[in-house]
Amino acid sequence: MYDIAVVGGGPGGYTAAIRAAQLGARVLLVEKEKLGGVCLNRGCIPTKTLLRSAERWQSLQDCAAFGLRAENIGFDFAAVMARKDQVVGQLQAGVVQLVAANGIEVRYGEAALAGPGALAVSSHAGREEFAVCKIILATGSEPMRLPVPGADLPGVLTSDEVLALDAVPRSMVVVGSGAVGVEFAAIFRAFGCQVTVVEMLPTLLPSIDADLVKRMALLLRKQGIKMLTGAKVTGIRPGPDGLTVAVTTADGKELELVAEKVLAAAGRQPIVGGLGLEAAGVAFDRKGIEVNAMMETNVAGIYAVGDVTGRYMWAHAASGEGLAAVESALGGAVEMDYGAIPGCIFTAPEIAAVGLTEQEALAAGRRVKTGRFNFAANGKAVSMGEADGLVKVVADADDGKLLGMHILGPHASDLVMEGAIAIRHGLTAEDIGKVIHPHPTLAETVMESVHALEGRAIHLARTPLTKRGGG
Repeated sequence: MYDIAVVGGGPGGYTAAIRAAQLGARVLLVEKEKLGGVCLNRGCIPTKTLLRSAERWQSLQDCAAFGLRAENIGFDFAAVMARKDQVVGQLQAGVVQLVAANGIEVRYGEAALAGPGALAVSSHAGREEFAVCKIILATGSEPMRLPVPGADLPGVLTSDEVLALDAVPRSMVVVGSGAVGVEFAAIFRAFGCQVTVVEMLPTLLPSIDADLVKRMALLLRKQGIKMLTGAKVTGIRPGPDGLTVAVTTADGKELELVAEKVLAAAGRQPIVGGLGLEAAGVAFDRKGIEVNAMMETNVAGIYAVGDVTGRYMWAHAASGEGLAAVESALGGAVEMDYGAIPGCIFTAPEIAAVGLTEQEALAAGRRVKTGRFNFAANGKAVSMGEADGLVKVVADADDGKLLGMHILGPHASDLVMEGAIAIRHGLTAEDIGKVIHPHPTLAETVMESVHALEGRAIHLARTPLTKRGGG
């Protein structure tokens, strides 16, 4: 009898399994492919490794601005991809070692609920059934296929398949401008691919604060990425130069885009098939498995975490949910807190955000004030040659508590943690501003942005304070 069985070895699953083992539970971990899940094997890690190679390549090409000369430079895309595979392999082996070091029993195969207190695992060796007290489902998500004619043609790729390319395409149409779409657009454009991004909504990066999106759109165009927003792909067909993508714009115009490859980056869907959810009576829909604040489904003793719940499709959110589910399953009744989960997009420059956007705060009826500070006025950013972007903070106009922090700029994914900690612990913008930030550092942009809320930013020309909303 196992105390807990975890189905899925991604960030939510293996984190839950390790925590359960730390708490003394006997744990079974079931994975159908490789431990580490999509994030490590086909998502976060391989894409960030490619982005780093793209950044290094761009830096070489721009080295003259730093008084440096480099001649006869070039790149070997096969070597770039080989490094990506090496990094993934190294980290994946580390997860395997961690799981083994915690005494967790691993079975490779496809799992399904097999009645109260039972889990079935099918593999090439046959079908086994295990007695378990609690079950955590962490099966993750998969790329959505485009719902248009021609979506299954050779050359129409998902985010999984694009990571297996052995050469840089001459041209690519990216359908979808979320995190996946813009990251791959940036990677392949840096290596010389002609990239066009097509987004059905009126703006790219729909979940990001409007001020950051406006600035990022300009920077992407500066990088040579073409963008069509408010445009819908209606079909794909073979063409003499690869693929022809039919697009209808917001004003009704019909366009045809020609590209060697098409990347479908219009979203991901939870993996719920084959789990036996219907037979077990577990409630779910096309958005994912329904859970409460403790990550428990409507069936006692069965929990779900990560992308399969359809909530926040971030690896770090899945890990946090995994911890909450384990603590709850073992008697702790821990509720998952979504109030301060940062989201990061690893473009150049990076985008990171936590908490409410200004638009969300106003829609919720909050009276808010905002502060902004540009990286162009930060000494460290200018010296690095990475002065594009800004920090924007949103605070409650009545009590000063920080509601949101939104960053477009170098190392945004690191800087945003100040905002996450402040929001998680109910700190005010003044609390951040009173902390002496070292100089010269990028972190000073955060300090100056909260000072800007009260018109006290030292390296910013004084402007009238911005207070909005009523209530």
